[in-house]
Amino acid sequence: MDARFDFFGNELATKFAKRFANAAMVIAQSPLPKATQELVSLRASQINGCAFCTDMHTKDAAAAGETAVRLHLVAVWREAVVFTEAERAALAFAEEATRLADAHEGVSDETWAQVRKHYDDDQTAALIALVSLINAANRMNVVLRTPAGSYEPGMFGEFTS
Repeated sequence: MDARFDFFGNELATKFAKRFANAAMVIAQSPLPKATQELVSLRASQINGCAFCTDMHTKDAAAAGETAVRLHLVAVWREAVVFTEAERAALAFAEEATRLADAHEGVSDETWAQVRKHYDDDQTAALIALVSLINAANRMNVVLRTPAGSYEPGMFGEFTS
């Protein structure tokens, strides 16, 4: 299976991908915990049906030391006991911010209050940026029908310069 379009084989798309990767680096270097970043990215990717991003964030999380149990339970995090209260707030935020069309208010006041309870201003800013960025990445990869399975952690390092 091949993607519909070689995004990295096009000059304009490659320029965009480099800027996109640089924006991701700002988030990666933020004080938002790395485990939270990967769990949030994985959950949004699952919701959006992005096979490539689900593959990527599962592998990146595992490479960073995330446990298989937690990775397997991200899709059902509400019923799982393996996530902290802060991670649960971030996962709820990710779901509500990803499913904007499902509620006229977007992110509920209750979820927002939980996010603010557990995350400082810089972490909250990173969480907002992360959910926005992963949703954009999901949409690009779903449109392109980018296949999953071949991702290797760190393989896009050349796009962060």
